Amino acid sequence: MASNRKMKPINTRSAVNGALHSPPVHHSPKQSHQPLPPPAISIKEQPTRTSTAAATEKTHHRHLPQWNFLQRAAADALDFVESALISRELHHPLPKTADPRVQIAGNFAPVPEQPVCSFLPVAGKIPDCIDGVYVRNGANPLHEPLAGHHLFDGDGMVHAVTIGGGSASYACRFTETQRLVQERDLGRPVFPKAIGELHGHSGIARLLLFYARGAFGLLDHSCGSGVANAGLVYFNNRLLAMSEDDLPYQVRVKHSGDLETVGRYDFDGQLESTMIAHPKVDPVTKELFALSYDVVHKPYLKYFSFSPDGEKSSDVKIPLPVPTMMHDFAITENFVVIPDHQVVFKLQEMLCGGSPVIYDKDKTSRFGILDKRASDASGIRWVEAPGTFCFHLWNAWEEPEQGEVVQVNLEAGMVNRNLLGRRTKYAYLAIAEPWPKVSGFAKVDLETGEVKKHLYGDKRYGGEPFFLPAGHDPASEDLGHILVFVHDEETWTSELQIVNGASLELEASVKLPSRVPYGFHGAFIESKDLATQA
Repeated sequence: MASNRKMKPINTRSAVNGALHSPPVHHSPKQSHQPLPPPAISIKEQPTRTSTAAATEKTHHRHLPQWNFLQRAAADALDFVESALISRELHHPLPKTADPRVQIAGNFAPVPEQPVCSFLPVAGKIPDCIDGVYVRNGANPLHEPLAGHHLFDGDGMVHAVTIGGGSASYACRFTETQRLVQERDLGRPVFPKAIGELHGHSGIARLLLFYARGAFGLLDHSCGSGVANAGLVYFNNRLLAMSEDDLPYQVRVKHSGDLETVGRYDFDGQLESTMIAHPKVDPVTKELFALSYDVVHKPYLKYFSFSPDGEKSSDVKIPLPVPTMMHDFAITENFVVIPDHQVVFKLQEMLCGGSPVIYDKDKTSRFGILDKRASDASGIRWVEAPGTFCFHLWNAWEEPEQGEVVQVNLEAGMVNRNLLGRRTKYAYLAIAEPWPKVSGFAKVDLETGEVKKHLYGDKRYGGEPFFLPAGHDPASEDLGHILVFVHDEETWTSELQIVNGASLELEASVKLPSRVPYGFHGAFIESKDLATQA
């Protein structure tokens, strides 16, 4: 077994400028198989402008809290302290990474909920093989930020396009997290924003205010504080919306094409910790594999899986010296590939006025290779990868002849999901030009390095391309279609594009009734699966 790490990057950077700062293909030795100032951001809509909060309150009535005298007095006192804190913060300019005038400007700005609109105009012809619903998650703050705000801090909103018989409908709804429900009732944001606000001494003050409100019964932080705005996965007859700071939330797609939040989902009491936003469904075994990380208590990282019918395995506690941000990981037929990179959590940095999330230049990035069926972490093999960082790992597979695990790192892209964990020839990669907007996507041949592009056009930008396979034949890996939301910044209109996965020709465009902000990750649920939702 080779002890050194082999890196074989695909030379596509001259053709594609993606959000990628490490080699797109990483070879690892394989081990033997063993059992801000208000007003902040106004919401730009055409032909009229309306605030998200106002639009939402038309369909959701606020339930004003019934507080006793002591609680009302405590609320007034804590509100006074918070106002003084915000006033002090606004005397200093916000960095771009926490300035809402930057983070949620243009088509990153939030939109109100949209009930179902049916029989949407279609240019071209929707392929007959597409029958189901495309759902995509994203950050959509319910309330205008009072101070610091990062794009990732926004409340989760799911956008859904239901397709069948050549026609399409659209709806979008907030995922009603415990955080969103409580803030909607209170009429303002009260939960601290992990990226935009939790920095330095003011971040500590916000945490103290948050827990003080909880101690007086002014809010309930015992049921999680996540926003469920990042990943989506359909597993065991449930659509789950996720962010790694909480349990998943189950969202149901109604027969009409509308969406409703069922609630926080703990797999019938089996999941007691958070779960990262990118669990993996093995396309062959139908099992779900996941990680959970903790920024305070050891073990900082746990690995676990679920059987196809939702039975959870025991946790595998993976020893890490410091808590590390792990947004994603990869699976192969027999192994899981776990990134341990240089972005770490050091909460003590807040005491010195810094950020709790830092880049540790003294740490060496590495990947852990662990048997998927492992009952403990004793057999994990760590492979060092100096200077490597990847937020997303979209696929990995085994090369038995070379004794290697091959890993594909794409910051915003996808492979054929029917081949997840197996060798793939093609990857579809978002073209992040001009950053952070996405002007199109590229089809990358991972064997030859050949790159073909599909561009959205002048002043038109989209998001992550979602590949929907049209069959299960590995020899026809690119037989299918790319689904992607595209927004025209000149006309301020949005559409769903359906692009041929082999030729990259546009086959159909569904004109949407309202703007779709740039967002995160998506999934597709076939009609036959929708009929059996839990």
